[in-house]
Amino acid sequence: MKTAHNAILAVNAGSSSLKFALYPQHDHAVDAASLTGIVEGLQPGGTPRICVRDGSGETQRLLPPAAGDGFDQALAALQAALDEYAGSTTLAAIAHRIVHGGERYAASIVLDAAALDYLASLATLAPLHQPHNLAGVAAFRRAYPALPQVGCFDTGFHATIPVVEQLFALPQALRAAGIRRYGFHGLSYRYVAGRLTERSAHAGGKALLAHLGNGASACAMLDGKSIATSMGFSTLDGLMMGTRSGTLDPGVLLYLMRQGWDLERIERTLYRESGLCGVSGISADMRALRASDQPDAALAIALFTHRLVKECGALAACLCGLDLLAFTGGIGEHDAALRQASCERLQHLGVAIDAGRNRAATGSQMLPIHAPGSRAEIWVVPTDEGRIAAGDAARLCRPY
Repeated sequence: MKTAHNAILAVNAGSSSLKFALYPQHDHAVDAASLTGIVEGLQPGGTPRICVRDGSGETQRLLPPAAGDGFDQALAALQAALDEYAGSTTLAAIAHRIVHGGERYAASIVLDAAALDYLASLATLAPLHQPHNLAGVAAFRRAYPALPQVGCFDTGFHATIPVVEQLFALPQALRAAGIRRYGFHGLSYRYVAGRLTERSAHAGGKALLAHLGNGASACAMLDGKSIATSMGFSTLDGLMMGTRSGTLDPGVLLYLMRQGWDLERIERTLYRESGLCGVSGISADMRALRASDQPDAALAIALFTHRLVKECGALAACLCGLDLLAFTGGIGEHDAALRQASCERLQHLGVAIDAGRNRAATGSQMLPIHAPGSRAEIWVVPTDEGRIAAGDAARLCRPY
């Protein structure tokens, strides 16, 4: 396989998986990934395996048992894959997706001890992501001590939202303590916004982007900048998700506390046992729910769709109209039925979907799916958060 001599490795460390992609460096930017992969099954009792895709196709293999924690095993597998598939490539930096940058970090940074201490203090704001993101940083710092480790923050894209979108109606002392809306999925929105700018004259207008996957959010953009988003202080807010509840009346939490629920039980329920999984009682995977004939599976899909339409309506109101709607993320890119159902209920915003184009959009490429005469364009855009992170690392780590 031909690879560039220098490349940026972008990684996304989760609780049971490590996603990675290798981006050849070109001057102070990066090209499309030459190698992508995921190490899965790292949780206790899991079956560790690695899947790698390069220009010649995809390979999968189980990993042998190994000493150390899951990240050590994942790193060993990743390093073996780099040796096998990209042996002539020299890594210039490691780019880490980190969910929360807090009030301190909007732009990507080269990570140091002080930054990591601050980011660790934000773990309770994103318990499904932040601790694992930072554990990944620690593992890569041990494995590649001479390489710059760059943190790229999902909250950063939303630094442009106005004050009235940031604020909760809470006492000033809580606002001063940093309790405000931050927004997430920023790396994905940056990538999708850039791709839309290349293809659509409407991308700089009133655009609504929906990142729909196990985590889900929507973002209103004006002139290419975020002005409102469904996620807020934490990754729990807004849309219904795979295992997360989305927006919830805080009175429910007060009620549960009075019933004797402790913090751990509430957190587990809201983050890990709700959403598609909780409503259906079957799965957090939309594909499994589509394949099920159980009434609760259909109910979960209907609720997911309803919450999406409702949030899109609110964000369109913030935009005072709509010029473009785009779907991305695992569900957004692959679930044609969800796109069809939601767009049909958004016709009052000038959205008219073409059923044939919609069915043909399978997530393999960026495609328009609006019908001729639709006032607002509709697009399906496969996201690439890693490329945004790698591009930031290439610029930050360029020699002077």
